[in-house]
Amino acid sequence: MSSMTDRETAFESKFAHDAEMQFKAEARRNKLLGLCAADLMGKTGDDAQAHAREIIKADLEEAGDEDVYRKVSGDLDHRADEATIRTQMINLMVEAKTQLMSEI
Repeated sequence: MSSMTDRETAFESKFAHDAEMQFKAEARRNKLLGLCAADLMGKTGDDAQAHAREIIKADLEEAGDEDVYRKVSGDLDHRADEATIRTQMINLMVEAKTQLMSEI
């Protein structure tokens, strides 16, 4: 019976680790997206970092990525279309995961 308990504990640990890594990857992606959007808006330095933090906070409004998309789309106004923003979100998620994996 101990092996079943061990397997259950291992599964729970893996699930918690995977959830934490996904959260970190999304936060990193949002920061990178915020910095890209800030660049398009002509923001640099502390202003760009502040904008990135706003994008990270926007992701806490609801589940999924729609809250992030709406925030970035609204901030960029007509500087980028929906397809460009969504493609950038996908590409930056790959970049965020790559960065996190290199830090492990």
